[in-house]
Amino acid sequence: MDAAPRAALSLPAALALGTLAVGTLDGLDALVFFGLRGVPPVRVLQSIASGLLGPAAFQGGGATAALGVLLHFLIAAGVVSTYVLASRRLPALAGRPWLLGPLYGLAVFAVMYGGVLPLSAASARLPAGVVLLNALLIHALGVGLPSALAAWAAHPRSPRVPAQPATLR
Repeated sequence: MDAAPRAALSLPAALALGTLAVGTLDGLDALVFFGLRGVPPVRVLQSIASGLLGPAAFQGGGATAALGVLLHFLIAAGVVSTYVLASRRLPALAGRPWLLGPLYGLAVFAVMYGGVLPLSAASARLPAGVVLLNALLIHALGVGLPSALAAWAAHPRSPRVPAQPATLR
């Protein structure tokens, strides 16, 4: 039985779904992980806004928490867009999401902690111990993997064609 090719998700749909997945998974991880350590949700969200506003973000109440949510999803959109658009030039990125996605997530972690955060107004430093382990896991599985799956979903697939037996000459 021949299977029809799988229809690809449109580029805007893949970007939107990927952004929603990454932003939600990463955000929930932060809220739960730090919430279990006594950090209120507003403070977690304000810490994102502190990358733009510095320590003043923690004095802004709900407004800077809302800015944190907006910035978080803008960053997620950038991360997903980078992977999906790169996969248009390098189709192997879309073809191996379960391997390359988590590796991409770890690369995102390295760029965030090695370049973006040191240049931001936040006073963030490289985490250690269980906080580092959580950060690495959420970047691999909650950031990189959904980004790669969005790229995979945006690429059409051909049905598998059974191998033809060799003919004797």
